[in-house]
Parts: sequence; structure tokens; C-alpha cells
Amino acid sequence: MTTSVVAAETTNFLLPNATIFVEFVLFLIVLFVLYRYVVPPLRRAMNEREDMLRKQAADKELAARTLQQARERYETELSEARAEAASIRDEARADAARLRAELREQADQEVERIQRQGAEQLAAQRAETMSQLRIELDGLSTRLAEQIIGQSLADDRRRHSTVDQFLAELEHTPAGGGEADGRPSR
Repeated sequence: MTTSVVAAETTNFLLPNATIFVEFVLFLIVLFVLYRYVVPPLRRAMNEREDMLRKQAADKELAARTLQQARERYETELSEARAEAASIRDEARADAARLRAELREQADQEVERIQRQGAEQLAAQRAETMSQLRIELDGLSTRLAEQIIGQSLADDRRRHSTVDQFLAELEHTPAGGGEADGRPSR
């Protein structure tokens, strides 16, 4: 009998018994509970996370586009500012050249005016000097001639011709130094 008891106690592992069905039903209940109460919050959290990641990616792309547009605006404005600075610099150079030309022209006119005024003053002084010289020479030459000749030279015509002849010789000699009295100047 011992052999039959052992044989009755051993079961065939290929044949299902009732515990497997109970375990299967419990497994289905656990799956239903997980699907009904655990999965929706997890799915919602994952969807929110995906939405946040999408939004961050879109924000990143928008920020990159905005940055690129800002760089392009900056470069454009910088090139415009450089062009404007170059035009202002060129305009300032042109103004400086024009002002320099105007000042040079004014200075030339002033120099010409001063030279003209100096020439006029020189001519006036020369005429005054010549008239004073004529008067003095007239008196001196008359006295000298009267002493040499021993007679009076009351005749104005003779006296004037002598003075005029002397002055004519004086005018024909160079201005800087000559030999008006027969001796070279030193």
C-alpha cells in the first residue's frame, strides 16, 4: 500500500488544477485595477511631460529664430551706421576742404589788398618825398649855383630845369643804390 499512496499523491503537472484558475482570475483583477486606476494618471503625467517637452522645443525654435532675426537686424543696423558714419566723415572732409579753400581765398584777397594798400602808400610817400626833395633841392641848388656862379639865379625857369634834370637822372638810376653822386654806394 505504500506504493499506491505515493502514486495517488503525485499528480500530473501537465493537468491544470483549480489554483491556476484562481491565480489567473486574480491576475486579471490586478490588471483591471492597474489599467483602471494606475495607468490613467501615469498616461496623463506622461502626456503632460511630452506636451511640456514639445512646448520647450517650440520655445527653443522660436528663441533661435528671434535671435537670428535680432542678429540680422543688428548686422543691418551696424552696416547702415557704418555707411552713415562714412558719409558724415566724407561730408566733413568736403566741408573742411571747402572751408580751407574759402579761407585761403580770403587770405589771398587780404594779402592782395595789403599789397595794394602798401603800394599805394609807397607811391604816396614817394610822391611826397619827391616834392619835398624838389623843394629842398631847388633851394639848395639855387644857393649853390649862386655861390659858384656868383650871380643870382632869380629866373625860375633856369632853376626848375636844373632841378628837373637832376631829378630825372635820379629817377633813372636803380632804387637800391646807384651812383647818383658819382661814387658807388656801400
